[in-house]
Amino acid sequence: MTDVMEQSGGPAGSGTTPNGTGPADRTEPAPESAPGNRGTGTAEPAAAARIAEIRVRIDEIDRALIELWQERAALSREVGTTRMASGGTRLVLSREQEILERFRAALGADGTQLALLLLRAGRGPL
Repeated sequence: MTDVMEQSGGPAGSGTTPNGTGPADRTEPAPESAPGNRGTGTAEPAAAARIAEIRVRIDEIDRALIELWQERAALSREVGTTRMASGGTRLVLSREQEILERFRAALGADGTQLALLLLRAGRGPL
């Protein structure tokens, strides 16, 4: 996934270069192959190094989130299977509402969307 905040760009200037071929004050992003850039969106070596360090941690968090997502979905499926095998319902709406509210309270509207995805991963579509 591309880090949106790292994307370069902005309004182009209205002047032209000395040879008249384009905007004089337009700043072009450094090419991906520029020394120190390596896909960080900056050619400044210290900033590129810090971005690379941060991305290592982001990747660790992503791996943990994926692992936890998969574990949660498996546990939720087990709850549903156990409930139905004992003559219960496929799902318990009050429990889903509790989860939705917990995520909404902690994360706002995005939390609600995340909770809906988590619930679907565990029980399947309604």
